[in-house]
Amino acid sequence: MFHNHHLMVFSIFINYTVKMYPENINVTEFMLTGFKNLHNFRALIFILFLIIYIFTLSGNLLIILMVATNARLCSPMYFFLSNLSICEVVFTTNIVPNMLDDLLSEDGSISLPGCLTQYYFFSSTATTECLLLALMAYDRYLAICRPLHYSSLMNFQFCCQTSMWAWLAGLTISMVTLILLCKSHFCGPNIIDNFFCDLSPLIELSCSNTFLIEIESFIFASILTLLPFVYIIVTYIIILYNIYKIPSSTGRKKAFSTCSSHLAVVATYYGTLITMYVAPSRKQISSISKALSLLYTVVTPLLNPIVYSLRNKEIHIALNDILKHFNILFNKHDNLSL
Repeated sequence: MFHNHHLMVFSIFINYTVKMYPENINVTEFMLTGFKNLHNFRALIFILFLIIYIFTLSGNLLIILMVATNARLCSPMYFFLSNLSICEVVFTTNIVPNMLDDLLSEDGSISLPGCLTQYYFFSSTATTECLLLALMAYDRYLAICRPLHYSSLMNFQFCCQTSMWAWLAGLTISMVTLILLCKSHFCGPNIIDNFFCDLSPLIELSCSNTFLIEIESFIFASILTLLPFVYIIVTYIIILYNIYKIPSSTGRKKAFSTCSSHLAVVATYYGTLITMYVAPSRKQISSISKALSLLYTVVTPLLNPIVYSLRNKEIHIALNDILKHFNILFNKHDNLSL
């Protein structure tokens, strides 16, 4: 399973960091108990999550393939969309295979390095996605509000540099939190009442002083999560105001259609994120919190290809081109075999 694979990728660093503080280790594994009350539905949930995961991977990988191979999609909006799809693939693959493994085995155990690794990729990809959504909002702002300057400002070099900085910011900031977690003392208990390793339960289970981790995570979460959200809201207020000033209804409808898909993704992503992390009391609404965690980690990554594919003519054309290409290849293969 991917659970073992991603440990191989990142465990060298984590094990080295943890060994620097041997006195900080009593707990060697955590128990994920998010499915503990669902014994009678494990098979059904497994099949459902597996289907969603397959569709999520297929949809996002298809978007990446179409943007990389189709000249029709050679634009900044689709470049950022392909980055968003890469983000979704890493995000969901980091969590869902381990969920599926837990559902089959009914064990729910995850090693300390594995838990920290899962948190790192969860945090870094979530942060990167927030920044990518902000970049896509800026792209729509230039396209609608400053169309004459769009080509010069939103060039290929700018797109590459900004997307690279989005990834670098997500990976680097989460690394700081990870190092602080590796220095923490986990002495027990080791029960995480959720489906994956998030920061809040790790802080709650730590026997060390977590003040520095909480301050660091709050500051950077505000900068890299809340500020992009505020920026997106302000940007779309300006965009909608400029759309309203367009004299023809056809022009207004066309302008709004270019940003409606992005708005839907932003609303779903941030709506679930804010609801999940601005809960008044985790203990009182534990079941709701876990349901939102499932929605955020399993369902939301699937919405990205669905939303952008349903109402996007260029995506439809690119998909038809790929299908025609595969049809030609299959026909050639059949002819050769005959």
